[in-house]
Amino acid sequence: MREVWQVSLAVSCIKLLLIPSYHSTDFEVHRNWLAITFSRPIEQWYYEKTSEWTLDYPPFFAWFEHFLAKVAYYFDRDMLNVENLNYASEATVLFQRLSVIVTDFILVLAVKKFCAYMKTSVWKKSKTSDESLFNNKSLIFSVLVLCNFGLLIVDHIHFQYNGFMFGILIWSMTCMLQDQFIWSALWFAVLLNFKHIYLYIAPAYFIYLLRNYCFKATGGSLQWSSFSPFRLITLGFVVIYVFALSFGPFIYLKQVPQVLSRLFPFKRGLCHAYWAPNFWALYNFVDKTLTILGSRLHLTTGTPSAVMTGGLVQEFHHVVLPSVPPVVTLLATVTSILPAMYYLWSKSKGPEDFVRAVVLCAFGSYLFGWHVHEKAILIIILPLCLLVFNKREDASIFLILSTTGHYSIFPLLFTSAETTTKILLMLAYSVFAFSSLGYIYKSNWSWQSLPLLNSLESLYIVGLIPLEVWNSAIFPFLDFSEKFPFLPLMLTSVYCSFGIIYSWIKFYKITLFDKKLKSQ
Repeated sequence: MREVWQVSLAVSCIKLLLIPSYHSTDFEVHRNWLAITFSRPIEQWYYEKTSEWTLDYPPFFAWFEHFLAKVAYYFDRDMLNVENLNYASEATVLFQRLSVIVTDFILVLAVKKFCAYMKTSVWKKSKTSDESLFNNKSLIFSVLVLCNFGLLIVDHIHFQYNGFMFGILIWSMTCMLQDQFIWSALWFAVLLNFKHIYLYIAPAYFIYLLRNYCFKATGGSLQWSSFSPFRLITLGFVVIYVFALSFGPFIYLKQVPQVLSRLFPFKRGLCHAYWAPNFWALYNFVDKTLTILGSRLHLTTGTPSAVMTGGLVQEFHHVVLPSVPPVVTLLATVTSILPAMYYLWSKSKGPEDFVRAVVLCAFGSYLFGWHVHEKAILIIILPLCLLVFNKREDASIFLILSTTGHYSIFPLLFTSAETTTKILLMLAYSVFAFSSLGYIYKSNWSWQSLPLLNSLESLYIVGLIPLEVWNSAIFPFLDFSEKFPFLPLMLTSVYCSFGIIYSWIKFYKITLFDKKLKSQ
C-alpha cells in the first residue's frame, strides 16, 4: 500500500501550505468549543452560551474537543478562555490547522483498508494486465479520496474536521463489504456520536444489517425462518453500548433533553444561508421568479428587491408558492429513499447494493432535507468513490457529481485571495479524475465530449467555466451588483442543482434497472 502513504505525504504538504489561508466563522466555532470543554465542567457544556457558537455536536465530538484542548494549552492557553471571543492568534491558527491535518490520518488508514479490500475482492479485481500509472486503482482511489477537493477547501481553508469522520465512515463501510457486520455497526455508531448528520444514511445500515446479519438469504431470496434473535440482540447491544458511552454522563446529569435541543434546532429555516443546490433551491428560485413577474404585472404584493436581496438569511418566506414546513421535507426525504430501501431489503445480491443504498440515502437527505448545508454534498461524493471501479456508469456519475458538487461549494471561499487557489485545486483534481477514470474505461478526451460523458453532459460541465467567469470577473463590476449581491450565489445554486438532481436520477436508474451491466 505504498501508494496510499505517498499520496498522503504529498497532500499533507499541500495542507501545510494552506495554513495561512482565510478561515471562516467555523474556525471560531471550534475554538469556542475547545474553550468550553476545557474551562467548563461537563454539566455546563451544553448550556454554555457566552458565544453565539454554542456546542451543538454529539458528546463524542465534545470529548474530542476536550482532548484537543489539553494539547492546545501548550500552544496558547488564551485560546481556551471562553470570554476571548474571535480569538485567533498565530499559535491558535497553527494549532487548529495542524489538528485537522493530524486527525486526517484516520482517513488515510481507512483508504488503506479499502485498497487492501480491492486487491482481494472479486467485485473490484482488475481484469487487465496493464500496470501503468493510470491503471493503478489503489493510487487513483487514494487521490480521489485523500486529495478530494471538497475536503481540502472545507477542512483546510474554510475549517472543519470532516476528514477523520469520513475516515470512520469508509472504515465502517469497508467492514461491511468484508462481512464484518458487528465491527461495521460499532464504527457507524461511533460516527453518529461524533456528528449526527450521518443519521441520514442510517436506514441503509439498518436494513442491510438486519437482512444480511440477522437473516440468511439464498440466491438473493430471504429465508424468514432463518431469523436469529441472538444476532439481533448482539447487534443492538453493540449500538446501545456505544450510545451509552456517549450519552451516559448526560443521562446521569438528566441533561439529555438539553443535549438533543442543541443537536436538532428545528427553528432554523428551510435553506441554509447559501442555498445548497437541491430541490428546494429550485423551489425558491421559482418563487423568486414568480414574485418578480407577479409584482411587475401587479398580481402579487411581494417586493422584488427585498426578495432578491433576502437570500442570505436563515428564514425564507415564500411569496407565491406555499411555504414548506419541516414535516414536508421529512416526507419528501423518506419518499425519496423508499425505493432504494425496498430494493436493498427484497432484491439485494451483495455488498455493492449496500454502498448504493448509502449513496441514495445521502442523495435523498441532501436534495429534500431541511436546512441542508452546501458542504453536505461530500456525504454523497466520498461514498460514491467506492463504486468508481465497479461500472462505467458509476464512474460517469461520479465525474458529473463531483465536478458539479465541488463547484457548488466555491462560494464558501468568497475572498479574492483564495480565488486562484480554489480554481487551481479544483482544476487539478477534476483533470486527474477525468483522465484516470477515462483511462480505466478506455474513454479519451475529445472535442465532442469529456471522458465517460456524452455531448450534453460535457456541455453542462463545461458550462461551469462561463458561470465562474460571470461570478468572479464580470458581476462584481456591474452597476447592479450591490443591489443584488445574492445573484451569483443563486445562479450557482440553481445551475448546480440541475447537475446534482440529474446525477441522482441516473444513479437511481442504474441501481434499480441496470443490474445486468457488466463491471469493468
